[in-house]
Amino acid sequence: MLERLRRDLERLLEGIAIALLTVLAIVVLLGIAARTLRSPFVWYDEVASILLAWLTYYGAALGALKRAHIGFPELVRLLPPGPRRAALIFAEVVIFSFFALLAWVGWLLFEIAEGDTLVSLPWVPLRAAQSIVPIGAVLYLAAEALSFPAAWRAAATRHPATPHVIPQRTPGG
Repeated sequence: MLERLRRDLERLLEGIAIALLTVLAIVVLLGIAARTLRSPFVWYDEVASILLAWLTYYGAALGALKRAHIGFPELVRLLPPGPRRAALIFAEVVIFSFFALLAWVGWLLFEIAEGDTLVSLPWVPLRAAQSIVPIGAVLYLAAEALSFPAAWRAAATRHPATPHVIPQRTPGG
């Protein structure tokens, strides 16, 4: 059940990230074309920045789900299972604390933005752009929670595999 939920969230985040990247690429190409024709769009910079922020938050949640963020995997892997699990718990407490705080502050910003609009597109509410902060933080927390059981099991093994390490070819092999 939990694994299926993790897989479904992974597919959803991948789909959203692909869609955002596609839209961002189109907006940037349109912006370049418009500037080349000496008729730049007023909204281009603001919309591209917002799309990049959204892509960053959804991509971060996807990275959390895959446990693919920057860390010290080799150092942790070299620890015995007990300290390795302690390091995992410590990291989770820090991550959950930070993203819970980010979700709360993001919600406060969302409330503050009531009635404000984008500068270049006054018909678009600022809340639409700012909503990614609490949404992204909650998605990151969900991704972290869903990927934790596998990380916990891996931390208990005597010599956990390091998934990002590419095996070296042996001479003649």
